[in-house]
Amino acid sequence: MGQKVHPRAFRLGIISTWDSKWFARGRRYAQLLRQDVEIRKFLKTKLREASVAKVEIDRNPNMLTITLHTGKPGVIIGRGGSGAEELRRALEKKFLRTKGTKLNLSIKEVEHPTGSAQIVAQNIALEIERRLPFRRTMRRALEQIMKTSGVLGAKVELSGRLDGAEIARNETLSRGKIPMHTLRIDIEFGRTVAVTTYGTVGVKVWVNHGEVFNTDENQRSKIKDQNYGVPQGGT
Repeated sequence: MGQKVHPRAFRLGIISTWDSKWFARGRRYAQLLRQDVEIRKFLKTKLREASVAKVEIDRNPNMLTITLHTGKPGVIIGRGGSGAEELRRALEKKFLRTKGTKLNLSIKEVEHPTGSAQIVAQNIALEIERRLPFRRTMRRALEQIMKTSGVLGAKVELSGRLDGAEIARNETLSRGKIPMHTLRIDIEFGRTVAVTTYGTVGVKVWVNHGEVFNTDENQRSKIKDQNYGVPQGGT
């Protein structure tokens, strides 16, 4: 019987770290965990066209820091930073219920969006929703991933009523090497759902970024991030 393990969770503490960094006990832990889930759901829904790859959340007693890794920072920042400021105010209104807590919104650009598993999955889902042929979409996505520097392999899987067929099925395409059980291999995993008139189609993407021997993610040279200055809250 196959045991399916999330590639990121499998490597936590070895070559990857947690997207949420904070500490709490008892009921407070449950409240903060639920809020993290709601924040990510809100951002991924609101910024669906902005190619958000990852949302990191850091907390301390008086500050909530949200870092968005995106392939289209200009879509979020807007003209003169108005989009980022509007997003920050929306987050404060919806999630900051504790007086004295400030919100710090940071936006970072993913240098190679075509090599980001989550961004590729979102792009595939958008094309499926536009009723483009799924096989052509999968092949084009794999070709773009493999052209990205540092990528050694990739796999794309779609599941559901593909092209509106009566019976749901899975389709998988892969290129290069995807060694799922080698812990020092940086396997980036992304998944999302395409909502179509004939039902939902699940999209999963795996990208092999090669071996990692330095456990500090900020020092990885495969995908570098550029930090953008965003107006800070609570001044």
